[in-house]
Amino acid sequence: MKFNTKTIHGGQENIDPAYGAVMPPIYQTSTYSQSTPGGHKGYEYSRSANPTRTALEKSIASIENGNFGFAFGSGLAAIDAVLKLFKPGDEIITTKDLYGGSYRLFTGIFEDFGVKFHFIEMNQAENIKGYLNENTKLIWIETPTNPMMNIIDIKAVAKIAKANNLLLAVDNTFATPYLQQPLELGADIVMHSATKYLGGHSDVVMGSLVVNEKQLADRIYFIQKASGAICGPQDSFLVLRGIKTLHLRIQRHCENGAAIAKFLKTHPNVGKVYWPGFEDHPNHEIAKKQMKDFGGMISFTTKENTLESATKIVEKLKVFTLAESLGGVESLAGHPASMTHASIPKEEREKTGVVDSLIRLSVGIEDEEDLIQDLKQALG
Repeated sequence: MKFNTKTIHGGQENIDPAYGAVMPPIYQTSTYSQSTPGGHKGYEYSRSANPTRTALEKSIASIENGNFGFAFGSGLAAIDAVLKLFKPGDEIITTKDLYGGSYRLFTGIFEDFGVKFHFIEMNQAENIKGYLNENTKLIWIETPTNPMMNIIDIKAVAKIAKANNLLLAVDNTFATPYLQQPLELGADIVMHSATKYLGGHSDVVMGSLVVNEKQLADRIYFIQKASGAICGPQDSFLVLRGIKTLHLRIQRHCENGAAIAKFLKTHPNVGKVYWPGFEDHPNHEIAKKQMKDFGGMISFTTKENTLESATKIVEKLKVFTLAESLGGVESLAGHPASMTHASIPKEEREKTGVVDSLIRLSVGIEDEEDLIQDLKQALG
């Protein structure tokens, strides 16, 4: 089954046998009747499993070419579940350029539990080798990274992970399964903030994990069930519905993203533009190899390179909405230093390029000319 067909039919059962419903019903129930103690029809309590959530988890696994999918109450809940695979004294290698919420979870919670994190530059996979030791258990990467759009070679990192008996987890939120499939490149775990492109309509908060290996899946399921950070059936239904148009939406996100990146690069009031589709973008050739297209996420700095100049621009936008998050059908503009990455100390975030003049765009699916005109008037 091809990807475009999988978004609609992948992992799904036949038409609802009760009434012939084309879409999986929303099973808005917490518990299920049993004919005898322990005698049920596959569901006993909705923290353990819910038919609507099951349909979503099978869909997400299908589009990632994975065997087992899991849906959580948020992207951070999904990451939290992965980190609970480890114990005090274990070490995790991750990129120094990553989502501020991930950084906060790593340093603000799990470091206190004795897990050690190494935040390193990963544009060259070989850099990882200098941080490996007997306590290393996981490599955690984003690619493209948030918000600097750095590209990490998944296949090269997977080779290092396998050679050292480590798990490799990839945050695939920016690329989506339409553009990039990390399991096919050697990753063990794929994570999504399903709030973003999978849901696609800025109306739900959710996270997901996909794996291939059953023993790992069993451990994650135990953590999901025992910790209880699951999503509800209504949210499951919304993301399942969103996935059905994922391929169509991402095509437009990519088209609009390319047009806007090229516009920004030639504008006199713009400093640097970060978008992996440019030939001079670091690891552009890697992006071409492991991604189907370059996505709709773009970051740029102002020519003046000041907080004031960035603030003026985002406040003047009319079609773009100044807001956190990304991946919805509407275009959003964010200021990472004060919004998504505010939890990272200023000195640390500026080392990665997250300066006060940086603006991050989530390019939506509106008309390309309207978006460019909006940027033009704001930058003017």
